[in-house]
Amino acid sequence: MMRRWLPSPPLSLALFVVWLLLNQTLDAATLLMATILAVAVPLLTQSLRPATARMRKPGTALRLAWRVLIDVLESALQVAGLLLSRRSARIHARFVEIPLKMRDPNGLAVLSMICCLAPGTAWAELSFDRSRLLLHLFELEDEAAFITLIKERYEAPLLEIFES
Repeated sequence: MMRRWLPSPPLSLALFVVWLLLNQTLDAATLLMATILAVAVPLLTQSLRPATARMRKPGTALRLAWRVLIDVLESALQVAGLLLSRRSARIHARFVEIPLKMRDPNGLAVLSMICCLAPGTAWAELSFDRSRLLLHLFELEDEAAFITLIKERYEAPLLEIFES
């Protein structure tokens, strides 16, 4: 019964708390609206969320999270350095197509978050059959090395976590 009205309790709780924080009050109208949002939004968006994933290989997930944190920081410093030191004509922005083995929607969602978190990288398109990813990069000199980096550093651990 509870699962029917609250298909995602963590999302409901987050929506409830965020609404209260945004309004900075605990009056009855705000509490009522927070409750309505906490119940309605997860119900209305249930079909948009990918299937529930089981956490496999938590050690791999922790190593991946650490690697992403380091990479995001390094990328931020590189992009800042490029913006401060180069003229736009000397920046090599381009699109790169990356072949994918991963097909799991949860793994692809995590990969999209990783790609969008790194400054200078934007997820542009996923092919209909999920076999190719198109990324836009602010600066790229060695396309083959970048493809290898994405596949080994991010896709391989995500395959272990979501598809093993």
